[in-house]
Amino acid sequence: MLKEILIVEGKSDTAAIKRAVEADCIETGGFHFTRRTLQNISAAYKKRGIIILTDPDSAGENIRNFLSKHFPQAKHAYIPRDEATANDDVGVEQASPESIKKALSKVRTLEINPREEFTAAEMIKFKLAGGANSSNLRDKIGAALGIGYGNVKTFVRRLNNYGVTRAEFLEALKNVAPCDS
Repeated sequence: MLKEILIVEGKSDTAAIKRAVEADCIETGGFHFTRRTLQNISAAYKKRGIIILTDPDSAGENIRNFLSKHFPQAKHAYIPRDEATANDDVGVEQASPESIKKALSKVRTLEINPREEFTAAEMIKFKLAGGANSSNLRDKIGAALGIGYGNVKTFVRRLNNYGVTRAEFLEALKNVAPCDS
């Protein structure tokens, strides 16, 4: 049983989680949180801690950003888009139990004082920006690091905000693109 409570978007997500791990979940019901839902999330945050595991799409990212502002010490787990896509639908409910377990094994917490270790200019050097395959590489490295997919600006922010070390980054880059780094 996970100590923290998982914050997911809906009932189908909870069902997928239950197939993967033993955990308690709170469903947001999408972006329009009820007062009761926010109270439940707040109580869980204070008592057991929370892990935000939203869909790897723009709606999921909006929910994650909103919750991050209200619960700054929340933990975050990301399922890569390609592992959360089936039948032309993207979401936690589409992920396999293995993908959910893998995402939960790479949980990260936002740092209160984010570093400025990585820059957007550096992403060009590592072929993570400006190239034909850059988006795909960011997606794979984000999955390897457990920080999810993002455009260059979001990717750099996550690298810095989640405390990814230079060594972790270079190792992921080497494993994902061994010939290109």
